[in-house]
Amino acid sequence: MIKDKSISFNDTYDIEPRQLCVGLYIHLDLGWMDHPFPLSNFKIQDETQIAKIKALNLKKLRYDPVRSDCKPLPLSTEVEIEEIVIEAPSEPGVNFKQERLIQLHRAIDENEKKFISSCDMARNATRNFLTDPKKSVEDANKIVQEIADIALTEGDIAIHAVNGNRSSDQHYLHSMNVMVLALMMSKTLNISKDHAHILGLAALFHDIGKAKISNQILLKKEPLSKVELAHYREHSALGAQLALDAGLPNHVAKILFQHHELVDGSGYPKGLTGDRIDPLTRLISVVNAYDNLCNPNNVSLAKTPYEALSYLFSNQRAQYDEIVLKRMIKTLGIYPPGSIVQLSSGVHAIVISGNINQPLRPFVMLHDANTSRNAPIILDLREEPSIHVSICLRPNQLPEEVFEYLNPRKRVSYYLDADMMNASSAQTSKHNSNHQPSA
Repeated sequence: MIKDKSISFNDTYDIEPRQLCVGLYIHLDLGWMDHPFPLSNFKIQDETQIAKIKALNLKKLRYDPVRSDCKPLPLSTEVEIEEIVIEAPSEPGVNFKQERLIQLHRAIDENEKKFISSCDMARNATRNFLTDPKKSVEDANKIVQEIADIALTEGDIAIHAVNGNRSSDQHYLHSMNVMVLALMMSKTLNISKDHAHILGLAALFHDIGKAKISNQILLKKEPLSKVELAHYREHSALGAQLALDAGLPNHVAKILFQHHELVDGSGYPKGLTGDRIDPLTRLISVVNAYDNLCNPNNVSLAKTPYEALSYLFSNQRAQYDEIVLKRMIKTLGIYPPGSIVQLSSGVHAIVISGNINQPLRPFVMLHDANTSRNAPIILDLREEPSIHVSICLRPNQLPEEVFEYLNPRKRVSYYLDADMMNASSAQTSKHNSNHQPSA
């Protein structure tokens, strides 16, 4: 249903490995642990990279004509290609995988630092919107630009729940969650960079109108009266007007006005249906609903990421754009990052990243009392056919020692890790020169 002439789409096309050449921008639809490159999407720079790609024994891979400097080689040049291919590296061994795991641990560590910094900036941007709207918009543009650039240029950037010991529940910020998840979705729906920026700004400020609503209503735990509910619902229109007054684009104001509209007409303020609702609004409304289920004001009512996705699809899918909802489930995976699970082996674990092609077999961090929390065991369930996820759990269902080890947060937050792959690139270069995994 998410169709609009103003939204542009970028296509990728399948090619065979023998068509590779320097200058192609290619996509490796593999997990980060499944290949030796710093990124899964990149422009081919030399013949060495081509040899490494061919060594992966893929039958097909995707290339992006928009970001490529040339066209793929025609299939008829197979003989010529064979003459210039250099010797491919051997299959990655145990040391390679150990090094990749070490890099992943480091990346998660750096991710926590970055999350805290960005969240603090986003909090200030929303908190100071009424008193210094110009500065708030400037800060918001910086945050959105950084995350939108990542989401639109690198489809395999790692997405992690922030569960480390630096971050805490006080760093959770609903608008930040909505922005990050919306920008993740912008990539899966091939939304253009310009529209992704609009989307990010609207997501970050979608509830700014609540600054004009009294705390007596916002913080009330009992059901609102009809008068109170009517006043509360004014935050959509109030937010749109604040956005215009602050100089934000009209499109952002439109999304703020509509962000509680639902495709079945049951939303507010206008009861719009289907395509009458802006496409970007339909995206934000799904993400907003998901985060509200995971992170309600009353934490005791919080659903796990798994439960939230299941609830949306089973009970509320008529209210949301079906394509967007299904793409969100595919993007986050059956077990989204942050899900606490018990494996068939009886071991507790927390999901740190999904596997796109095998959503039932994510990457998990295991609870192991004999392994340091600073260097935990991370398991790729694709490589463990005898082990599977048995059940999703809530934090309060964990034994105390498991809870302390996995350190799950009451609030689930997500972040796009911009530096993860750059850091891994540097570490991989070091590994290649020393031929030893770092400690």
